[in-house]
Amino acid sequence: MKSINQIPRISLRDQVYQQLRNAIINLELEPGERVNDKLLAEEFGVSRTPVREAFKRLEDEGLIISSPGSETKVSLVDKRQAKDAFTVVASLHELAARLAVPHLTEEHAVHMRKINADFESAIKEEKRLEAIQLDDRFHEVILRASRNPEIMVALERLMPKIRRLELLKFNAFDGMNSVKQHHAIIQSIEKDKSDLPGLLKQNWLSLSSQLTSDTSS
Repeated sequence: MKSINQIPRISLRDQVYQQLRNAIINLELEPGERVNDKLLAEEFGVSRTPVREAFKRLEDEGLIISSPGSETKVSLVDKRQAKDAFTVVASLHELAARLAVPHLTEEHAVHMRKINADFESAIKEEKRLEAIQLDDRFHEVILRASRNPEIMVALERLMPKIRRLELLKFNAFDGMNSVKQHHAIIQSIEKDKSDLPGLLKQNWLSLSSQLTSDTSS
């Protein structure tokens, strides 16, 4: 039947890769923690081959470190690397906002206002992972409105360098300031949107300043 499209299947190696990647990014596997392909293969119920393939991809992304004859470990969080990533991420969100301006509507603003309210609640309740996920959802509205999927592809590669630092340094994060910045972004969408790109860029650079400064705890 021409109207039915084939349902894509995620390969076993991709499933292993995604689960390990998420575990590293969300700190379930901590920086510096040893990872063993044999033990992980047993835990996943697979052969060692997809685990080793996942290790190679994660090493290419800088999330694990391995060398012949030595143990494989989750990489440490590099604050300098995160700061460099923040600079690029901020510029990508600025670009996304410029592209999104013609497509953003009042409905987008209403949706973002609801997300920001949930984000504020998560901040107050110190639910760090939930707060960060809500922040992602807030920004995703503009990313999707940009109608340029390549921006999201680029961010997917960069965000792990930032995400682990966000979780580790959550106590140094001024969440209420971010809530206020989100509010200004929403107000810009409701008005003429002229300052929207700059507000998005500043939101990310402000977070970078908080998390990568020498005084952040």
